[in-house]
Amino acid sequence: MENYFKECFKEILSQIKDYDIREKTLKTWIVAAKEGGWTKPEELEKMPFTLLTDCRGINLIEHTIAVTKGAVGLARAIESSYKPPFEINYDFLWAGGLLHDVGKLTEFELVDGQYRKSFAGKCTRHPISGAILAAKNGLPNEIINIIGCHAKEGDGRPKRIETILIHQADFATFDPMVMLRSDTLIV
Repeated sequence: MENYFKECFKEILSQIKDYDIREKTLKTWIVAAKEGGWTKPEELEKMPFTLLTDCRGINLIEHTIAVTKGAVGLARAIESSYKPPFEINYDFLWAGGLLHDVGKLTEFELVDGQYRKSFAGKCTRHPISGAILAAKNGLPNEIINIIGCHAKEGDGRPKRIETILIHQADFATFDPMVMLRSDTLIV
């Protein structure tokens, strides 16, 4: 799976300047796949990015890339429009984007051709399992904050600016899918 993840995420991984963060980000995906029992790239290419709504064929890898690029786009828009009263760490943003949903590799399982919540996923949602995976692989607390606080688990918690950017990009890709299903997205 290492070569698969290197290829899928090569454009984004190449943006992470800190070698240690780049390598640990890749390692976290590899370890998550192993812990989740994922051995075939085609299983990941069919894995929906959420089990909460119809993904219309958008898989976890595509979603991860879109969220990461979206968050970076938001960061660049902010910095090109005004001088923000905070610093954006792009290594944290690129790595956090790639890792925000890595816990889904342990949260989901494939049974009889269907993706469903695993026992591990019933016990711990992906922001928590992803944060644990990142911590076990030696990533800094700032990236652990991005992973652990990018969804409802982060409500009311202190967050990095990168966490907020990932959260916004994540829900900008998730909410329209839910709205399409409920016929509340104006198209």
